[in-house]
Amino acid sequence: MTRVVAVANQKGGVAKTTTTHTLGLALARAGRRVLLVDLDPQACLTFSLGLDPDAISMSLHDVITGRNKAAEVIISLETLDVLPATIELAGAELALMARTGREHALARALEPVRDRYDFVLIDCAPSLGVLTVNGLTAADEVLIPLQCEALSHRGVVQLLDTINDVRQFTNPNLRVLGVIATMFDGRTRHAREVLDDVRERFGLPVLDPPVPKSVRFAEAPSHGRSILEHAPGSPGALAYEALAAQLL
Repeated sequence: MTRVVAVANQKGGVAKTTTTHTLGLALARAGRRVLLVDLDPQACLTFSLGLDPDAISMSLHDVITGRNKAAEVIISLETLDVLPATIELAGAELALMARTGREHALARALEPVRDRYDFVLIDCAPSLGVLTVNGLTAADEVLIPLQCEALSHRGVVQLLDTINDVRQFTNPNLRVLGVIATMFDGRTRHAREVLDDVRERFGLPVLDPPVPKSVRFAEAPSHGRSILEHAPGSPGALAYEALAAQLL
């Protein structure tokens, strides 16, 4: 049975793309069939996978707007598949605003290919616009990467409000899988307090282990690689492998 997981947080810079890419590769290495969906017009996930968004002839924009089927746009890489993004995806958001049932565009597009995969991981845009709502509507579960600082913590409230709206109007079975602490510095009391508050105030599960802060995460995308390939023995790589094992 396919599990569709949206990786969402409207705050930018909290490692949504890194989480999607690294978990996807770890799951693929565990023998699972994985599709990554780049739902961000900035196309960071597409770039991180070693693809040039400017050189891609068809993208998720064409799928959502009905020009092409998902099967025609999916790119098969060595270990997993991707539905890539380009900057044109920003135009898809505008086009969807005028359409009836716009929240279901991604779910409908994925339906014909969904059963080919064990996991579909959706890298949502850093906003709570119609693209992110599409991602949440198409998903079974949500993972929330959280940088352990006050500003990122505040954004959880808005995201949970959006999740509740999605449950009410478009996807009643959507489940929050948990929070992943990213760029975590366990030496600081503030980081630990933020995680404790997330558990107590929102009742959200916090998945262990937290992902430690490391320059290796910044280096890897420039090589078109995951940290699992760039620095496989690093604490960050080991943390994501452990988190992927929990998903399994």
